Formats: sequence, structure tokens, C-alpha cells
Amino acid sequence: MTLFFRSHSRTETRVTSTVMDMTTSAPVPSETEAAINGGTVTDRLVVANERYADAFTDPGMDARPVLHVAVVACMDARLDLHAALGLELGDCHTIRNAGGVVTDDVIRSLTISQRKLGTRSVVLIHHTGCGLEAITEDFRTELEMEIGQRPAWAVESFRDVDQDVRQSMQRVRTSPFLVHTDDVRGFVFDVRTGLLREIDPA
Repeated sequence: MTLFFRSHSRTETRVTSTVMDMTTSAPVPSETEAAINGGTVTDRLVVANERYADAFTDPGMDARPVLHVAVVACMDARLDLHAALGLELGDCHTIRNAGGVVTDDVIRSLTISQRKLGTRSVVLIHHTGCGLEAITEDFRTELEMEIGQRPAWAVESFRDVDQDVRQSMQRVRTSPFLVHTDDVRGFVFDVRTGLLREIDPA
């Protein structure tokens, strides 16, 4: 696979690879917890943001991704997409949901990404050990029994992660709203090794 990685301040570098390394966790600074004196997780995030803002400099970017690529991935906390793909701030659009599946809302985001913000490529990333492999559409029935209202959305659960990546690629390639469907590729991230495995769309 050939990718072009480019930031706003460095020259273009050509990198050829078939797999990519990825870290699966990041340590939380212990001083952050101490700083908020037993507050909530959101309090911790606010404190971290204040430190971030102290050193922040406006990079002068607009909303158009430098690499003209949109990445659709699972919301799983073990996926550090920027680190895995060698991306920097401003390089891509990132769209995440449970399972990384291509829903109507993902198509909405991709359509805006392509038609208004100039992206041309789509990268789809599922992963091993996904929570959607452990539940079924019965989850919607359970919710209906509990609260008296059936969700309008589908769970989008699956049993075969490779096949679900293929289905997601097909949904992107056949959407009438998307104008760039030639460069759509799908991968499965292994949460134990940190490697991406490309899925043949056939």
C-alpha cells in the first residue's frame, strides 16, 4: 500500500507499507487526577484542556484535510488512529461510531467531507474483539422493553468482521451521494499486535 503523509510544515514523504504499527493505550498522568481533587472525569478533561491551551498556538488551518482523506473507524478506545496512520493535526477527517460501520449518518459526514471539504479517499477500519460481535439486534428489543420505545436505529451488529468491512466498503462505493468512490479501502486492526490487515473487497 502506498500512502502520502504530509503535514503543514514538512515536505512530502513517500512511504510504502503493507501493515502499520499502532499503540493501543496511552498513560494518564497521575498529576491530572491529583489536580482535580477527586472530581469527575469531565473535570479531569477540563484541567487537561487548560494545560493544552496554555501552550496552544493557532496553526492557521482551514477545515479541508491536507491529505484529502476521511477515516471511518470504531469508537473503541484502543484505536489511536493518528498514531497508527502517521497522521498529524489537519491531515484527515475522522468519523467514528460503534463498530466503525457505514450508517446513513456516516454517509452524511462523508458526503459533506467530499463535496464541501475536498476529500477524495476513504479508509475504513474495524478491529478484532469488537463489542458489536457480542450483541445482536435483540438489544433494540431489550431497550423497548425497558423504556417503552423502540430505537429507530439498527445496532449494526456482526459476526464476521472481514465481511462487515466488505459490506461497509460496498455501502460507500454504491452511495449516490458520494462523488469519489475509486479509492475506498478497508482494514481490520488487531488489538493484540497493533497491526492493520487489509481486506479484499471481493
